[in-house]
Amino acid sequence: MDTHVLVVGAGPTGLMLANQLARRGVRPLIIDRHSGPAQQTRAIGVQARTLEIYAKLGVVARALELGQRTDAANMWAQGRLTARIPIGDIGKDESPFPFILILGQDDNEHILGDRLRDFDVAVEWNTELVALDQHPDGVTATLKNPDGAKRTVTAAWIAGCDGSKSTVRELCGITFPGAPYEHVFFVADTVATGDMVAKQLNIYLWKEGFHLFFPLRGDDRWRVIGILPASLRGKDDLTFDDVVPCVRTEAGSRLDFRACSWFSTYKIHHRCASRFRNGSCFLLGDAAHIHSPMGAQGMNTGLQDSYNLAWKLALVVKGDADVALLDSYEKERQPVAQRLLQTTDRMFMLVVKDNWLAALFRTRIMARMAALAMRRERIRHLMFRLISQIGIRYAKSPLSRTLPGVAVDAPQAGDRFPWLELALRDGASVEDLFQALDDTHFNLLVIGARQPAASPQSRLVRTLEIPSNATNDAALARLHIATPSFYLLRPDGHIGLAGRALDVNAVHAYLAECGMREQASATTDAAAPVLR
Repeated sequence: MDTHVLVVGAGPTGLMLANQLARRGVRPLIIDRHSGPAQQTRAIGVQARTLEIYAKLGVVARALELGQRTDAANMWAQGRLTARIPIGDIGKDESPFPFILILGQDDNEHILGDRLRDFDVAVEWNTELVALDQHPDGVTATLKNPDGAKRTVTAAWIAGCDGSKSTVRELCGITFPGAPYEHVFFVADTVATGDMVAKQLNIYLWKEGFHLFFPLRGDDRWRVIGILPASLRGKDDLTFDDVVPCVRTEAGSRLDFRACSWFSTYKIHHRCASRFRNGSCFLLGDAAHIHSPMGAQGMNTGLQDSYNLAWKLALVVKGDADVALLDSYEKERQPVAQRLLQTTDRMFMLVVKDNWLAALFRTRIMARMAALAMRRERIRHLMFRLISQIGIRYAKSPLSRTLPGVAVDAPQAGDRFPWLELALRDGASVEDLFQALDDTHFNLLVIGARQPAASPQSRLVRTLEIPSNATNDAALARLHIATPSFYLLRPDGHIGLAGRALDVNAVHAYLAECGMREQASATTDAAAPVLR
């Protein structure tokens, strides 16, 4: 093989996959048909779950340095502030990052690209996939080099991270059902003052749609996204100055745009690939699913696609797992994409439908309903879990097992294990549990009981004891986690196996049933043969 994994596309999704493979000892070949990283992009919100993944990758500090934290969303209608959603207050016990980080796709690409170079992996720019041929031993891909010459490379696997017009998807014959929305959107990076609440998301609802004001890092800097008025659609030489009167009508006369450094218009599709895998080829990110910008979910979903696939692919490439493990990627991620598509589509239609009843709902009822809902604790937390993506679960995955005795209101197999601050040694102060987990291995949490002498001896598993004390017991009880209990976490932090008293045989059986090879293979580095 020329490479074990050919990653097609060096946007956030492809860069995340390449990074996660590299840090697990698998050196990918990553190509992109463009000349370099994105310069201006529409994706802008980085959610809590993505920041948790960034922390494990070692890039979260850089992301926080470049981005603007926003811990609340404000809803405006008819010139009045009608509701406030306190994201930070809601999520403070749910994640170490209880906010949305406003950070453009371009900055995310630079951060991930810099990290990839730390692993001595470089993107081959101006390099395009033009053909592929799958065979029993993998894939032969034909690439067009920057000078126009063609070359072939052999790979065990191909990851299509090449966007909504994916060549990998097309060459695999995978359909991409869906359609474009009829509306035309605009996006502008501006310097502006007005009634907007500083450093927070501001949502202006009006009779014909909405405008979103995202705070950017720096004084009075805002990215404005909205629906282009019907009267301006099709206008030649359209500029942001043409749009300003409409925005000012809805956002108030005090709104003053002092500068605009970027303006563009675009249309949005809602689509989901019929399959996320064809033989040795996988689809991730926009190549697999695209949807409306409601909730700032798109880029984050692609990054989680990569985090899900990378650990599985690395285990298979290194001979530590059967190839059947890879079947779980589509089974887990396609339902997530389909649910997201349905949710964002409903939300989007709610705020853009142009009949009089929808306009009445947007301007007079919607914000009031949101304000009332935010008074209910359960709804507040459900909202945060949805937006932040920490609520994504794989309950129906073939990798999820919950043994008898686990309370129904306790964390279940398939859930992301909750974020906790615990004393991990007797007499020690509390620390961030997530920081103590090794996401390049399975992690066995033994809660409230000493690890037995016959605990799992596996090079694939790291064991962490959580002692019983007043501080730990109170934190665990809040989440209905019994003492004693045990949780076997997958490398991506989702629960694979959950039970009460530690059952070593059950742990070994689970790993075997999921295709793990606990005994050392003949070759355990990245040069191991690909087992198909």
